[in-house]
Amino acid sequence: MNDKELKVQRYREENKTVKYGQTVFAGSSLMEMFPINKLLVEHNDSMVIYNRGIGGFISRELLEAVDVCITDLKPSKVFINIGTNDLSDSRIPISELMENYDRIITEIESKLPKAVVYLMAYYPVNYDAAAENMKECLKIRSNEKIRTANAEVKKLAEKHGQRYIDINKNLMDGQGRLKAEYTIEGMHIKECGYRAVYDDIMAYVKEEI
Repeated sequence: MNDKELKVQRYREENKTVKYGQTVFAGSSLMEMFPINKLLVEHNDSMVIYNRGIGGFISRELLEAVDVCITDLKPSKVFINIGTNDLSDSRIPISELMENYDRIITEIESKLPKAVVYLMAYYPVNYDAAAENMKECLKIRSNEKIRTANAEVKKLAEKHGQRYIDINKNLMDGQGRLKAEYTIEGMHIKECGYRAVYDDIMAYVKEEI
């Protein structure tokens, strides 16, 4: 059993004791690494947020595990950041990613018709601040490609009557790249970067629906 399968299995067990009607974060490593519960404690915030991100997930894998990562928890709000690993793979066209994403949302709407789904804009990257072993990947997953994909995510949200949100402004430098001081290796985000977007994402978590 690989690491992703182990996490799905662990989440399946943890889901047996969740409180329904809360908020769920789902996606790949950029969501899994969001230290949301640590930040909630630091801010004396009593909100309940379940993080069901799984590092390495592509959109097809979240579709296959949408029950464990989202619908089994019966949340009132779902925040999704999925597809960056698809964007890193030159063999996966954006159209295929969006087809899977569309199916994920349809599945959520089918099981949880009252839930609000927040489709998050993909975070920027920084090729110039990247580790050498990350540069080939970031030639594929460029900020230009990310902007194109974000436009498609926005269309998808509009199609479903769901929410497209972009909390990236505090992460970006003057050139629209992920700030060098916030990135681990050009792509993943340090805790200080997540702190920079905490207030913005929490405004959506707390908004009345």
